[in-house]
Amino acid sequence: MRGAIIFCLFLLSTLLTEAAEKRATTTSYRKALLELVPGDTLILEAGVYERGLPLSDCKGQPGAWITIRGPESGTAEIRQSASANCVELWQCQYVALKKLSFQGSGVLGQFGVSAKGGVANLVHDILIEDCVISDFNTSQQAVGISTKTPTWNWRIRRNIIRRCGTGLYLGNSNGAEPFVHGVIEHNLVHDPIGYCMEIKFQKSRPDLPGLPTAPGSTIIRHNVFIKNDEPSPDGDRPNLLVGGFPDSGPGSSDLYEIYGNFFYHNPRESLLHASGRVSIHDNVFAGCPHPEYAAILLRKHDLPLKFAQVFHNTIVAAGRGICIASDPVEGQAVTGNVVFAGVPMVFPGKMKGGADNLTGAFADAATYLTAPDAALGALDLHPKPGQCVGVPIDLSGFAGQADLVLDFDGLVKPRDGTHCGAYTGVLKGKAWRLGQSLKGSE
Repeated sequence: MRGAIIFCLFLLSTLLTEAAEKRATTTSYRKALLELVPGDTLILEAGVYERGLPLSDCKGQPGAWITIRGPESGTAEIRQSASANCVELWQCQYVALKKLSFQGSGVLGQFGVSAKGGVANLVHDILIEDCVISDFNTSQQAVGISTKTPTWNWRIRRNIIRRCGTGLYLGNSNGAEPFVHGVIEHNLVHDPIGYCMEIKFQKSRPDLPGLPTAPGSTIIRHNVFIKNDEPSPDGDRPNLLVGGFPDSGPGSSDLYEIYGNFFYHNPRESLLHASGRVSIHDNVFAGCPHPEYAAILLRKHDLPLKFAQVFHNTIVAAGRGICIASDPVEGQAVTGNVVFAGVPMVFPGKMKGGADNLTGAFADAATYLTAPDAALGALDLHPKPGQCVGVPIDLSGFAGQADLVLDFDGLVKPRDGTHCGAYTGVLKGKAWRLGQSLKGSE
C-alpha cells in the first residue's frame, strides 16, 4: 500500500513538473487541447476559432487545474460553424475557462457552454470566469450555459451572458441530473428570450463517486438579471427560477442562498420564482410592471416550497411585492424588507404575515427612496436620509449563511439591526449603481 502511495505521488509530481504555460493559434489549438496535463495554462491568441472548443477527458487536479484562457489584449472568439455546441465538456474536472468569447453562429439549437450525457458524463469543479457568451438565440431552448449531467462545484463568475434563448439552464428537466453546490456570482445576464437563469428541481440524487452527500448551499450572489419587452414564444418566464431539492436523503437539507442580486424588468412574469429551500436577502427588485405578478413568488413548482427566509430586500413593483402562495412546511421568516407595491405582501391562510417590514403603495416609494421612478442607469433605490429605519431585527436565526452581515453595497450592517431593506443608508462613495453592467467584485 505504501509503495502504491509513493508511486501516485511520483506520478503527480511528474505531471506537475511537465505542466507549463502554452500558446495556441486558430490553426493549432485543437491539437493543443489534446495535450493538456494538470497544471497547464493554454493561452489562445486573439482571433476567431471556428471549430468550437470540444473538451474530452480534460482532467486537472485539485491543486493543479487546467486553464484555457484568452489573451491579455484582443479577443479569442470561439465559434462553432457545425451542428454542435460551441463548447462541449465530456469527463472534465478541475478545468477553468477564462477571458474567452463564445459567439453563437446561428446554428439551430446550438448552445454556448454545454455538459450533457446524463450519469455517463461526470463534469465537476469547473470555473467559467470573465467570459462573454452571446447570441445563442435561435430559439427559447438555446442556452448560454447548460448542464444536463450531474455536476458539482461549478463556479460561474464575472461573465456577460446576453441575447440567449435562456441565459443559464442548470440541471435537467427530468430532475435526475442535479446541479449541486455551485456558485453563480457577479454575472450580467440580459435580454434572454426566456429565463435569465433556471436551476432545475432535483429528484433523489444518483450515487456517483465524488458527488457531495453532506448538506450544502448553491449560492447566487451579486448578479444582474435583466429582461426586455420581447415576447417569449414558448411561454413567459421569470428572470430567475430555482427548483426544489430531494424529499429525503442527500440534498434534502440543501439551501439556495440568493443575495446581493439586482433583478430588473419583466413585463409578463415574476422577477424571482422559487420553491424548495431558499434564503433571499439583500437583493434589489425593480421594473415589475404587471399588476398580476409578484417581484418574489414562492410556491410549489415541480416540488413543494419547504423553507423560506426573505429579509432585507428592497422591492418596488407595480403589482405584488412578495407573494408566498403555499405554506413552507419547514418554516419561514419574512422580515426587514422594504416593499412598495400595488399589493406589498400576499401570504397563504395559515401564515400570519411578515414581521417588521416597511411596506407601502407603489406611489409611496418616492417618499422613502432616492430615485425610484428614474430609468435604468439613474435609478437609485437607496433610502433618503433618515428613511427605511425600523425596529431591531435579530439575525441569529439565519446563522451559518454566507455574508449575512453585508448589505447590497457590501457595507457592514449596523449591529443594532434597525435598518430595513437591502441598503443600510444613502448612496456612499463608489458604490455600484443599478444598471446594465457587471456588479463589481474584487
